[in-house]
Amino acid sequence: MIKKYVWATIAVAGMLLFAACGQTEKKSESKTDELTIITSFYPMYDFTKEVVGDEGNVELLIPAGTEPHDFEPSAKEMAKISDADVFVYNSSDMEIFVDSMKKSVDQEKTLMIEAAKGIERLEGSEDHDHEAEANHEEEHDGHDHEYDPHVWLDPVLAIQEVQTIAKELGDKYPEKKATFDENAEAYIKKLEALNQKYVTELKDAKNRTFVTQHAAFAYLADQYHLTQKSISGISPDQEPTPSRLAELKEFVEENQTKVIYFEENASSKVAETLAAETGVKLEVLNPLESLTEKQMAAGENYISVMEENLAALKESIK
Repeated sequence: MIKKYVWATIAVAGMLLFAACGQTEKKSESKTDELTIITSFYPMYDFTKEVVGDEGNVELLIPAGTEPHDFEPSAKEMAKISDADVFVYNSSDMEIFVDSMKKSVDQEKTLMIEAAKGIERLEGSEDHDHEAEANHEEEHDGHDHEYDPHVWLDPVLAIQEVQTIAKELGDKYPEKKATFDENAEAYIKKLEALNQKYVTELKDAKNRTFVTQHAAFAYLADQYHLTQKSISGISPDQEPTPSRLAELKEFVEENQTKVIYFEENASSKVAETLAAETGVKLEVLNPLESLTEKQMAAGENYISVMEENLAALKESIK
């Protein structure tokens, strides 16, 4: 009787151990099955996170509050990209390190998604200071932006980027394609509503020109039939020449400009100087190149910031 009890106990323990091993194996498989996706800067992170949902772990490469225009990844960050399943970036016009990085990343292992692929790029604002831009290119060892990379600031083009991300992820991981497509469709409906809000609230604007710190809003201006006048060029750290500032001061005064826009993550000194000289108020217009940790912690995202941008724009063009 005792022997039977012992053998029964051993049998039960064995079954429990087997079940535990099975659960551990399932957990391990589930963990292995989760995608690791690195995204370059904030809009790419937000778009990808919306598409991926619970199917993977989406991380941000360029830290919150960091200027992404001239960002160069460290060796550790390069290794992180190489170890990932997917790397999502806007374009080599923005992430200037991508072209050289492609030589060292095994693209059979790491899928590289260019979200702006297929979008016709503008050559840059005709309005910016060419002399200052030439000086900037020399100072930054050729890290110029031949084409304007800021396509994500047009909600219509943002939809195209989301579609590209979803399609390329679905092609690579067909077993997850239905989920990616469903998530993308739900997010695109929100972006379509955002676009409609811009169309409705800007269509009757009397003054259709706005003055901004850096030439990031050409695509947005083009989409909604506005005109951007920028203090600096494509990169926010470019310093305008004295002649450029004099020209803008004259423009602001002649056109009775109400607002000059600056951005929180870059120096606003020049915008403040121009505003002080012309008696014009300052407002934030966010190029969404990065959000601060505080903004992200507060739940702000691409759509909420673009709605804030719309409210700010209306102050200038009403």
